[in-house]
Amino acid sequence: MKTNLKFTVLSFLLLTITSCMDQSTTKVDLLNQEFPEAQQEIIETFGAIAQSLKDGDMDKLISFHAYGPKFTEFKNGELRNGDEANESYERSVFGGVTEVIKFDAKDLKIAVYGAVANVTFHSDFHLKFREDLVVVNDQISLLFLNTDNGWKIVAEHHSPLN
Repeated sequence: MKTNLKFTVLSFLLLTITSCMDQSTTKVDLLNQEFPEAQQEIIETFGAIAQSLKDGDMDKLISFHAYGPKFTEFKNGELRNGDEANESYERSVFGGVTEVIKFDAKDLKIAVYGAVANVTFHSDFHLKFREDLVVVNDQISLLFLNTDNGWKIVAEHHSPLN
């Protein structure tokens, strides 16, 4: 009787362990899976970024960044800069926008790799700085990380579009 009970308990444990192992080894295809829910969250985040610019809310604009020692940015063919330089630049430049005429992201591609997403597009931004109209046509890559506070930008790259 005791042997039968031991065998049953041992069999149950082995079955449970095997079942858990099978579930934990299910692989996610990060390269090919689209992650449509995450893509939609990023589209909404991008829309909120545009709205913060239209509203002139620099604190809100900055809140879409995850600043820290890993943050990096390339722009205008200059040397890489980090979080402090990016925040200072965004506050000074975008803080001077008096009107957003157009804020289009052409050829938008959102590639989600689990908790990381690479967003690439060609900007067609028409921004007014008082009476001056500035048109920004760049190739832009934004690297997002899914944090406890939503999708945040951790890297930016801006290059002029030929």
